[in-house]
Amino acid sequence: MGQYTHINRILVALDCIIFGYDGDELKLLLIKRNFEPEQGRWSLMGGFLREEEDLEAAAQRILYDLTGLNNTYLEQLQTFGSVNRDPVERTISVVYYSLVNIQDQDVNALRTHNASWISLSEKPNLIFDHNTMVEQALHRLRYKAALHAIGFELLPEKFTIPQLQKVYEAIYTKQLDRRNFSRKILSTDLLIGTGEKDTVSVTKKGQLYRLNAEKYQQYLTDYVSFFPELTLA
Repeated sequence: MGQYTHINRILVALDCIIFGYDGDELKLLLIKRNFEPEQGRWSLMGGFLREEEDLEAAAQRILYDLTGLNNTYLEQLQTFGSVNRDPVERTISVVYYSLVNIQDQDVNALRTHNASWISLSEKPNLIFDHNTMVEQALHRLRYKAALHAIGFELLPEKFTIPQLQKVYEAIYTKQLDRRNFSRKILSTDLLIGTGEKDTVSVTKKGQLYRLNAEKYQQYLTDYVSFFPELTLA
């Protein structure tokens, strides 16, 4: 089979916006670049598409290299293709965002890549068009978290309702009514009681739940609104 004739070479990059939650704040995983261009500045984690890779496989590879995690929530956000977005060579970036539990990460992988978790409220100015990427990813996260219950991806296997509420308060940067949140969450049938109590956190021995995986998949794939009352930013 022949090849397409073309004049210009255009690179395809993958940039990964990795959100994590530490129990108090929503954070962003960034790397400090040790190469030019923009050496010494903060950047999203990224890499170039290999000839034999599908796009999502490349994003999964980059995510694994940085965090040591597989099978995390990963969604394609958008393609960025401004002519001058990369000063070195014409590069189109396909952007993905991911949600990870910070406690599950591979700390050694982070050190290898000179990566750090940084609070969204303290996010430094990023290289190229990475600031815009993060802004759009946060907007998408807030939209999806209201409709598809993806906020559970940021929690440990067992959690209390107050811990879940804090996740959503971190995502939306707003305080939610405790009674209304508890009532709405319990009505979704997403929670399965473990019969255990939380004895170590500030939730004061609250009931521990785990996620109903079957129901969760339904909320991911069906046209079912999880928490539509949340204000979308």
